[in-house]
Amino acid sequence: MKRILIIDDDIHIGNVLEETLSKEGYEISRAYSGTEALLVIPDSKPDLVLLDLMLPGLNGEDVLPKIRGIPVIVVSAKVDIDNKVDVLPGGAVDYVTKPFNIKELLARIFIHLRNTESMLVSSELTFADIVPNTNTHIAGINNTEIKLTRTEYAILKLLMQNPTQVVTKSLLLDRISADTPDCTESSLKMHISNLRKKIREANNKDYIEAVWGIGFKIKAE
Repeated sequence: MKRILIIDDDIHIGNVLEETLSKEGYEISRAYSGTEALLVIPDSKPDLVLLDLMLPGLNGEDVLPKIRGIPVIVVSAKVDIDNKVDVLPGGAVDYVTKPFNIKELLARIFIHLRNTESMLVSSELTFADIVPNTNTHIAGINNTEIKLTRTEYAILKLLMQNPTQVVTKSLLLDRISADTPDCTESSLKMHISNLRKKIREANNKDYIEAVWGIGFKIKAE
């Protein structure tokens, strides 16, 4: 059963969402402020978060960067385009304006849960002419071998498991954290830069593309 966390101080809206989502087979947890949400997330382990922006205590914009590795759909009465421009690159996967159509919201929830699940189950580890060795952490490109650090290998592996898809920085950090606990948000850019340089030196191609403000993807030239 998929778990959804509703972060909204509007009790009526929260109750409607909880009742509807429960009937759809989701397990629901609630938080009524940004501060409470950060305490609830580690225990509830949600698969997806519905986040209001106008919250008491920490507001939604403050909470969003602290939610890592979990798809977040912002559900807000703020309709200003600047709000959408800020939160979508900031980690949210979608933005739904209140008042919302419940059928549309359910469809968006289903799509983002499906997308996340497909990213986790994919095990394909070949892309174009890149063939990594899971035992040695050496990647073969054509007839050239490039030695990768543990962190570089973990990044390359995740990107290759999700070819042409944009992997957000938060999801990337969360998925590789078990293998590379030393990788942080501040050091991620350096690790990817080193990885891109090694691949480029081997075959003069740049497969890893930065998607500004969102994350990275691997692509064929």
